[in-house]
Amino acid sequence: MYKIGKYTESDSMSDLINCNYSILLVISRFGISLGFGDKTIEEVCKQNDIDTKTFLIIVNMLINEESDDISINSTVSIQTILNYLQNSHKYFLQFKLPNIRRMLKAALGDRDSNVSIVIMKFYDEYVMGVTKHMQYEEKYVFPYIKDLISGNDTEGYNIEVFSKQHDNVESKLSELKNIIIKYCPVEMNNELISVLFDIFACAKDLSYHNDIEDKLLVPAIERLECNNK
Repeated sequence: MYKIGKYTESDSMSDLINCNYSILLVISRFGISLGFGDKTIEEVCKQNDIDTKTFLIIVNMLINEESDDISINSTVSIQTILNYLQNSHKYFLQFKLPNIRRMLKAALGDRDSNVSIVIMKFYDEYVMGVTKHMQYEEKYVFPYIKDLISGNDTEGYNIEVFSKQHDNVESKLSELKNIIIKYCPVEMNNELISVLFDIFACAKDLSYHNDIEDKLLVPAIERLECNNK
């Protein structure tokens, strides 16, 4: 049975997934394994050392697409968000984006048409941009946040630096799907349909990823910076 409204800590984790299969990606990024029986969301989170409130905020953002309504005063676990984002980076860079490339190459076949060449070149350049974006966060932003939490010296950097240059990594992926739809010379086939579905889903997933950074992480760090002054 589908639930209307927000999920709470007393709801069943299995019901959450059965009604919203996209949450499978979320729980994997939290490091939650399947096989939790009839346990509640709170019980599963406690079992996996995950802050329940932060988990629910992220889940309800995804399900209800209400990121614009999230209060920046919400108490969230910064460490929980960091763990989630770092696992998301591994998913995109080590699995999802390489997998889309393989599927795209297979769908286009061996054709050497100009459009096919442009599509693959566009995709490879896009992946390079996403990789650079996420590597910057891993090298500079996340270590800065960890130092801030630990009370170490963070002179010379603040979260505003990241926020000002934070771009939407999903936008070029949206451009790619439009190029394929409008100009791809390949006849419609199952491989092409499948990879298009994956590109649409990945663009949405990356947009959601950005929302977590912009609407949850950045405000939380701004509050922490103010408290540490």
